[in-house]
Order: sequence, then C-alpha cells, then structure tokens
Amino acid sequence: MEEKKVIRKQVFAKRKETSDEQIAQWSQMIADQVIQLEEFQKSTYIYAYVDYNREVCTRPVIEAAWAAGKKVAVPKVHGKDLVFYEFTTYDQLEPGYFEIPEPVSGEVVHWEEALLIMPGVAFDPMKHRVGYGGGFYDRYLEAHTNHLTAALAFDFQIIDAAPYEPTDIQPNRVVTQSKVY
Repeated sequence: MEEKKVIRKQVFAKRKETSDEQIAQWSQMIADQVIQLEEFQKSTYIYAYVDYNREVCTRPVIEAAWAAGKKVAVPKVHGKDLVFYEFTTYDQLEPGYFEIPEPVSGEVVHWEEALLIMPGVAFDPMKHRVGYGGGFYDRYLEAHTNHLTAALAFDFQIIDAAPYEPTDIQPNRVVTQSKVY
C-alpha cells in the first residue's frame, strides 16, 4: 500500500533525526510503563524483539524480565516465519535478516502463554499497526493466538489513522513514553 510506504518514510526520518540520548530516555520511560503492566507482572515468559535502527530499545524490558526471574525469548527469521529462541545473554546475537540482531544459539521455545513485545512503525489510537511490511508478526500471531501482546512506540509513531487490512493483527496494548493505549 502506497499510504503505508509514506508513513514508513516519515517515521524513519523522525527516528533518524531523534538524538541517541532522547531515544535512550524515551525507551526507559516506555520500559518503566511496560514493567508496570499487569500482563508483564503476571507473565513467566516474555517474547521480545531486539531493537534495531533506532527502534524503542528493548534492553531495559529484557533486563527487568531477567531480574524478575522471567524467561525471555527473541525472534529469528526462518524463511517467512519467526522462530523464538530462549535468550539469556546478548552474546547470543549476530546480525541476521536485514542485519537485525538475531540469536545464533540457544533453545527454540514454544511458550504459548508468553507476553509478546512487538515492534511497529506506526500505530493509531485504536491500535491498528503499520509494520515493516514483511508480515512476520501477523503470521506468527495468527498461528499463536494465546499470546498477550504489547507494541512499543515513541509518541511520534502514533498517527491519526493507520491503514490496515483484515489480515493485520492489532496488539492488545501500545505503550509509548506518555500513554498506554
């Protein structure tokens, strides 16, 4: 969809012009909100993306999960699918699909009751999501319906109305530095 391409270009430009310090500060504010979510508090298992290219940094959420004794897994692209690997150290990561950090070791896990922390390019207040265009999370969530989901975004990634299709799966929550949708 042409409209999604325009939105992606605008958000990528905004991410690029945001300082490293601001990304770190906002990411910590978002992490603080995620850690307070009932879904996070009650989950034993956390699936989280590894941030790349100035996305909301997931390290504070992952480290809080570890500190709370939760098990964490991160995705690796296998063909058209996401496969989650138990994640215990950042040493497990190497550049993978599109240079995104992915696990090169670890156990493949299938925790169906996990809270899934997902990325996205843009969201609207109704939690419609503009992703990166590969459909990986939509396909994964279509096959794994028990996951509660929380998407992380900076405030500038919230737009008035995100274009969506019937196959797009909305997160249960979108967490920004100033609000939880």
